[in-house]
Amino acid sequence: MPAQLNGSMTANIPIRIPGDQTNTTTTVLIKQHKHSRSSYSESSPLANSRNNSLTFRPPKRLMSNPDKTIAVINASGRQAASLIRVATAVGYHVRAQLRNLEGVVATEVSSNPNVTIFVGELYNRHSPSEANRDVTKHGPLVGVGVNYELISNLFRGAQLAFINTTFYGDEIQIGKALADAAKRAGVQHYVYSSMPDHAAYNSKWPSLPLWAAKHEVEQYVRHLGLPATFVYTGIYNNNFTSLKYPLFCMDLQKDGSFVWEAPFHEDAKLPWLDAEHDVGPAVLQIFKDGPSKWKGERIALAYEYLSPREVCRLFSRGVGRPVRYVRGPIEINVRIPVGYREQLVGLEKLFSPKERDFRKQPAYFGDPKLEISCPSEALELWEGPRGIEEYAREVFPLEEEANGLTWMLEDEYNNDEEVDIHAAATSVEQLRINNDDEDSDDDDNDDVLVMRGRKRDEEGWLA
Repeated sequence: MPAQLNGSMTANIPIRIPGDQTNTTTTVLIKQHKHSRSSYSESSPLANSRNNSLTFRPPKRLMSNPDKTIAVINASGRQAASLIRVATAVGYHVRAQLRNLEGVVATEVSSNPNVTIFVGELYNRHSPSEANRDVTKHGPLVGVGVNYELISNLFRGAQLAFINTTFYGDEIQIGKALADAAKRAGVQHYVYSSMPDHAAYNSKWPSLPLWAAKHEVEQYVRHLGLPATFVYTGIYNNNFTSLKYPLFCMDLQKDGSFVWEAPFHEDAKLPWLDAEHDVGPAVLQIFKDGPSKWKGERIALAYEYLSPREVCRLFSRGVGRPVRYVRGPIEINVRIPVGYREQLVGLEKLFSPKERDFRKQPAYFGDPKLEISCPSEALELWEGPRGIEEYAREVFPLEEEANGLTWMLEDEYNNDEEVDIHAAATSVEQLRINNDDEDSDDDDNDDVLVMRGRKRDEEGWLA
């Protein structure tokens, strides 16, 4: 039984219902790469814990049907999709908003029998113009409003909500409208994925536009008196790619090694999270505990607290190749949404690569108390996280292969010889470079960098 489909099918929102593909071509890879089995290295801090899925198998237990419905937005994003997978597997129903039905994650969500989907944007473009062509710009957008009808329908019959707003449309107004609709619908527990406004903690720190918007929405939710909990997610392990994304590019060298360049101090600790693997179980436990335990609380969802130098060391163990960290400015070599570009400018000011004392690097979550709680509070919610080393070993090569890269199919890394790197059309066919696509005629172009791999389309930014 396919998922139920709701929402107006307007001309500017193409609808494609996934179905059986009778004329598909099956490709058989003769050469298997070494990152194809689950394991922890002996050096992993999780190797001797319950978190090791190879050695720990908890006894199965009967679970009653929760008979609860969760409202979710941006359902193809990493956080939301993670929750949907876990929650529907144990009997929850989900009412999920999807921007469109493009991509493998949207197909997965829309074909889930426990999901009712609402296809459409959370914003309305009343008067299309050149000024509001890019709806990711920070602040109010002339001619762009809120899709109140979709938001109202989304919460109908929902007892719970997991809300992770993004910069598509006016995030603050959309965030407030979602909270208002949840309160009218009588939502019993509202979990909002928030982030800090650093200027609220230290006047010398700049505000990051995307995070400051979330902070303002959080304050509004608190003012409404909703039974709410606020999760602050660490840096996604899943951000890393050898494609030319800014900030988290693992740049593949001719000798087969990787280099990561970012402004963070090499010895300053940062919170890390495998969003696809660990957000869902943690948020589900928050719902199970309920607002009696978590109302009004901020929770740092991060399962490792590592410096960039430590991250590269663990990543190297996982991927089986040298990984080197270089501290430097953020390089933008591809076309990205305006909203994300503004965020990167602010981030480089906040985490200045010129600051020599790692103790002076601002707390990633703004509030030092949240930093101190990493990762102990997150582990109280979910004891089976996937760390950066395991991610590098098991997931990173698969995501790279899905995007058309073949370095993982090469023989063992050889430091004495150059590895033949086949980066299948990454610079032309997979990336839209700054100056090559400025004259696009797409009426709904949000200036999003698109990675088009042979098997997978990435679903969005920072979700």
